[in-house]
Amino acid sequence: MTRKPTLLIDTPVLAGLIPRLSKDYEVLTLWDQPDFDAFAAGPGQAVQVIFGGFSRIEPSMVEKLPNLGLIARIGTGYESVDVPHARAHGVQVSNTPGVNADDVADLALGLLLGVVRGVADGDRLVRSGGWTHEHRGAARASMKGMKVGVVGLGAIGQAVAERVQAFRSEARWWGPRPKPEAAWPMADSLMALAGWCDALVICARADASNAGLISEAVLDAVGASGVVVNITRGGIIDEDAMIARLKDGRLGGAGLDVFAQEPTPAGRWADVPNTLLTPHVGGNTRGALRDMVDLALENVRAFVAGEPLPTPVP
Repeated sequence: MTRKPTLLIDTPVLAGLIPRLSKDYEVLTLWDQPDFDAFAAGPGQAVQVIFGGFSRIEPSMVEKLPNLGLIARIGTGYESVDVPHARAHGVQVSNTPGVNADDVADLALGLLLGVVRGVADGDRLVRSGGWTHEHRGAARASMKGMKVGVVGLGAIGQAVAERVQAFRSEARWWGPRPKPEAAWPMADSLMALAGWCDALVICARADASNAGLISEAVLDAVGASGVVVNITRGGIIDEDAMIARLKDGRLGGAGLDVFAQEPTPAGRWADVPNTLLTPHVGGNTRGALRDMVDLALENVRAFVAGEPLPTPVP
């Protein structure tokens, strides 16, 4: 009898997939291995695929799994994997680009609208009994006519730009490469975009090359009445600088689904005003998760069959 390919799931978030995966694969779980070296010297010798990619896949892990050939990442980002190192050791890396773009863009608009219109503040006012005939909260800005700057015009950035137009907002964008076919004007620079906009929505894929891209200077250009929304990765923003500016009024507000450290410490945000925070759930919809898992598994199937990967990391 032919042995099934061995697949290592790296996060308990995916534990519910084990019955499905077990039909075609020998399934091992990384979180059940208290001693990785012992695992790698034993059952890990058979591992051909690491599935998930949510956990950090250290280069040393790749080196200790001699039959590893694929890291199949669920999601667009792949910063949890040292891709050049993996390739140098004969390991391919795949991701699932574009599958959840609409859902992530929806959350970006929800965060933007929530901050601009003070939805969370209004909720607290009602629940606390602070709503009276004399007081229903401060007047807020309108989305109509708002200038929205989009950083990164990939699938998510384009979906954000399309959506803000429904609010009669104006969209511009900036990214590292021109896109002559884009329907929205490209700013001359990130600083120019930050100085122009009322809200800056971060959609660029984060990696080592753009860590801290949204710097003190960029935040200062967005300014005291401006809003920052981030739905990509926390490391792209100088988070300490952002918090300091939110506290002293040099930045108007922030809607954040991602953080420098995840889970982010609750106390870090306890006294930070004008913020709306969600726990990295941009692509966490039933439809998007199903489609991302299906595409990741199609990459696994192709790898096992010796075929080209449908969506290798570029």
